[in-house]
Parts: sequence; C-alpha cells; structure tokens
Amino acid sequence: MLNLLTGFVAELRTAGIPVSLTEHLDAAEALRHVPMEDREAIKYTLGASLVKSSTHWRTYETAFEIYFSLRGPDYRIAEDGDRADGRGEDGGENEEASLAGQGNRRGQGRGGGGGQEGMTPEELADLLYNALLGANSAMVAAVARQAVSRYAGMEAGRPVGGTYYLYRTLRNLDLDQVLDRLVEQARSATSSLNVDAPPEPGAPAATLTALEERLLRDEYQSRIDQLRKEIEDEIRRRLVADRGSEALAKSLRKPLPEDIDMMHATRDELVALRKSLQPLSRKLAVRLARKRRHGRKGSLDFRSTVRHSLSTGGVPVDPKFRYPRPSKPEIVVIADISGSVASFARFTLHLVHAISSQFSKVRSFVFIDGIDEVSRFFEGTDDPSEAVHRINTEADVIWVDGHSDYGHAFTVFWERWGEEITPRSSVLLLGDARNNYHASQAWVVKELQARARHVYWLNPEPRAYWNSGDSIVGEYAVHCDHVVEVRTLRQLEQFVGELA
Repeated sequence: MLNLLTGFVAELRTAGIPVSLTEHLDAAEALRHVPMEDREAIKYTLGASLVKSSTHWRTYETAFEIYFSLRGPDYRIAEDGDRADGRGEDGGENEEASLAGQGNRRGQGRGGGGGQEGMTPEELADLLYNALLGANSAMVAAVARQAVSRYAGMEAGRPVGGTYYLYRTLRNLDLDQVLDRLVEQARSATSSLNVDAPPEPGAPAATLTALEERLLRDEYQSRIDQLRKEIEDEIRRRLVADRGSEALAKSLRKPLPEDIDMMHATRDELVALRKSLQPLSRKLAVRLARKRRHGRKGSLDFRSTVRHSLSTGGVPVDPKFRYPRPSKPEIVVIADISGSVASFARFTLHLVHAISSQFSKVRSFVFIDGIDEVSRFFEGTDDPSEAVHRINTEADVIWVDGHSDYGHAFTVFWERWGEEITPRSSVLLLGDARNNYHASQAWVVKELQARARHVYWLNPEPRAYWNSGDSIVGEYAVHCDHVVEVRTLRQLEQFVGELA
C-alpha cells in the first residue's frame, strides 16, 4: 500500500500538484485510520491531505481512479471481457449475476450459451431502461460492465485511449433515445392516472407541467450521467489491468488550469481557465499587498538607532532602518486581440485590472490594424470579464482589413497618446508580433523605451517560433527591457507578481 501511495504522490507531482514530504507522511498516517475496504473514504482522506486547491481536484480524481482502481483477473481485457461466475469482489452473487440469469433465461431456445452474452442488444437496452427508471444503481453498474464488454471492442495491448472506447460504447447505447423514452413514459403514466380517475367536469386534464417535465428530465439525465461515469470507470479499470497504472496515468495526464496553453486551449479548458482566473487574481492581490507592506529594509536610520540605544547604555542592540515606501507603478497595456492571441490578451487584461489596486493607474489599449483605448470599459464595473466582453464587441480596432498590423497600430498610438507616457509608466506590449509582412515601425517602441520606466513584451508563442515566418519580435526586442514567453496563467502570474 505504501508503494502504491508513493507512486500516486509522484504522479500528482508530475501532473503539477504540489505535494510536500510532510503532506506525504500525513497521508500515510491518515490511511492507518481508514478502513481499507472503504474506497470513498480513502479517496477523500487522501484528498484532504494532498490537495490544497479546488482547481486541482479534477486532476487528483483522475490520478486516484487510476492508482486505486479495482484490480485483478476480473478486469482483464479478454474476448468476452466478463466475469465467468457472476460473483462480486466479496465472493457473493451480485446484480450482474442476476442480470446474467435474465440473459440466460432469454437466451434459451436461441442456441445461446447462457449468461449475458446470450442477450440481444434490444434486451440489454430494455434492462438499461428499467435500471434507469428504477434508479437501481447496482443494476446500472452491471449493465455498464456488460455494455463495455459488448460494444467497446477493447483489445489487449492495443494503444488506444479510453475516449475511443467510451465513444464506441455510448454510440451503441444511444442514451439520447433512452432519455426521451424515460420522459415519454412519465407522460404516459400521468395520462393513465388521469384516465383511472377522471377529473371533475370542466376541470383541465392532468398532464405534466413544463416545470415538472424539466425536473423529471434533469433527474433522468443525472441517472444517465451516473451510467456514463460507470462506463468510464469500467474502461479505466480494464486499461489499468492491461497497461499498468503508471503507463495509463501518463497517457491520461492533463495539465492543471494554470498550466494550460492559452493559445491552444479547448472550449472546456477555456472554461477551466476562466474559473481559475478570479481566485488567482485575489490571491495575487493579497500577496502583492503583503509584499508592499513588508518589503526589504532600507538604509540604516542613524538618529533613531542612537535614540533607542539610550535604554541599553548607548549600545545599539536594536538597529533601526528607514523602511522604503515604494511608489505604485503606472501600467499601460497595449494588446493585440486578433486571431489566436485574443484569448491571451483577454486573460491578461482581466488579471491586470482585477489587481488594479496594486497600481497607481492602469490604461488599456487594444489593436488589430487599428487601435483604441478601452480603459473606459473597466470603469464602474467590479467584474473585469464584463469589460472584456464589451471590448470584443465595441472596441474600434479595424482600420483596413482586420489583419494584424503592429506598425500602423503603434504609430497611431504614438501620435495620439505618446506624450502621456511618463517615467513612472511601465508599458506592456502583448502579442506574437506576427505582422503579416507589414513595416514594423520599431522606432515607436524605441521612443516608448526612452520615455517610460520599463517596456516589456509578453509573447504567448513558444520561444522556438519567434522570428519565424512573419514574426518580427526580434526587431522590437532590441528596444524592450525584457521579452517574456507567457503561455500559461502560471507564467502570467509570475510576471505580474514581479512587475508590481
């Protein structure tokens, strides 16, 4: 068990979840007080010891299901993929044996060999329907196991991911049709009750209201979701038995929300990023405020040191220092919101304005081939995401054809707002510097560097792609204090933390 726990902790660390040695020891100690047969208790006990952020819970669950999956010969990937004796883990007859018995009875006279394999797809669909209708979780789990055996087509040693097997199984079950059948049965049941007890003359017939039907549909959908989870768990168990937990964990490993590449995130990953952004901004604001209050000590305050040394006979036991009062920087953000870099710009604008209290002033500009100041969208709103949404729909950033033209956008910025850049300003330029082979007008960045306190360029592309194709980041980099690769929230958090 300890070896399994060590491998599990190593997988969490590889996935990006920070687990200290102390937490590892705490988890091992906690397992002494949990019954080993209670899998759910083990899951939440280890979670309480090892997981410190809600955004890491999904990654933790995936790793747990792999490393602590049910194992043994019953979960082999074989031609039938089924238990031969219909008995559960404890040796007793379970719901699956009952299901097998039904299939055996129905299979007689058709030349079937008995057991679940003797059932037709229609009979299996009826059993699934009845299990969902009666909310029989044990029967649902048994049907899920049989569905994987019948439809997934799993082969030992085949390098195919679980998503493929899941798709094949769900496609054959046609759960949308099952859901419609369950709802229709509820309507029919209500109508039959109305026939058995006719309403008073003039009274409306008893039917499901829109709210009742919606609640019923939600209830049936939750049962179907549970079936889907059972199928996923069964596929995972068989893959672990075939490949081993370490190999499967490597193939199923997904990045944490803060490590997702913003430029190539899927729709689900973008949702996870948005959920992570607000807690991240609160944490970052608190850390920056604490850093500002408790900064490093300044120079020695000789007068105060001598005055306090009088109580110790003139011996300066407790030196006094002048604590610096660092001024808050003024931030000017100039962001490309075209194409694939738009997500990166949105997240950066959101984070900078969410912690705007740590800066003396924040001004934001966005561009494609035209440029517009969008600071007004952030005024009077507590939710930066609303302002970002308005930027996408209302900002005037198109000049000619809506293709990136850094040179023209920078030139217009310098002509309209260049004189407002001061030695207190830190300028953040956001974009991949892919300029569609237009003139770079790099002299603007040089002028900005001469006026501003700092000029930083944040590039969401991998460094290996810089200066390839129409990327001209090198022409701008020579006039910047620093050019930073920022592809994830973790990198963005680190940069903004150092900036403030």
